[in-house]
Amino acid sequence: MKNYWTMVHFFTIRQITYLGWVIALLSSPLRAQTTTTTKLWTEADRQYTVDNLKRTRDLIIQETENLSPAQWRFKESPDRWSIGEIVEHLALWEIIWAREVSMGSRSKPQPELNQTSKPDQYYADWIMEDTPHVSPDFSRPTGFIEGKNNLTFFLKLRNQTISFVEKTQADMRAQFELTGTDSPRNMHQVYIFQWGHVDRHLRQIRKVKAHANYPKETAGK
Repeated sequence: MKNYWTMVHFFTIRQITYLGWVIALLSSPLRAQTTTTTKLWTEADRQYTVDNLKRTRDLIIQETENLSPAQWRFKESPDRWSIGEIVEHLALWEIIWAREVSMGSRSKPQPELNQTSKPDQYYADWIMEDTPHVSPDFSRPTGFIEGKNNLTFFLKLRNQTISFVEKTQADMRAQFELTGTDSPRNMHQVYIFQWGHVDRHLRQIRKVKAHANYPKETAGK
């Protein structure tokens, strides 16, 4: 009888020890890390964002790098922006987008908001629509920056953004801003606005250059 109870005691202790080991494993940081490593923001999303940030950057360079001072300053009418002012406006928004991403990417991840938020295409369509948008006061150009310095201003900020996107480990589809509204945007969608905003103003730059009175002489000629 003594041997019987000794064996029961032995196996009971082993079962409790094994159960405790299993519970500890399931609740360990390693287990927690395993369950949270699947990101909504894929490497394809990252590459798509980087490609469009670079594409729109390069198009701005292409449209403006050889402009003369007169071309930078030309306005279709007194109430319209010059190319210099358009590029300054783009640079100001680069600061604004960077602030939004910084705040959003440091907030608590809320991937569940994707279930009710608008799709990516909604933001792409809105930023690229033909309907005029009214710039808020904080992003209206000053006109104080001379000529090509506007391009330097824009490129400095855009290149910083590209470097960040290439390296960040944040899940940009799980990080949101404007969470107190009916239509919160995740950070990937903020980037759609960022590069789409440049596409939108590239149309404006080309319209300025197509004006009948636009100066024809480029820089260095």
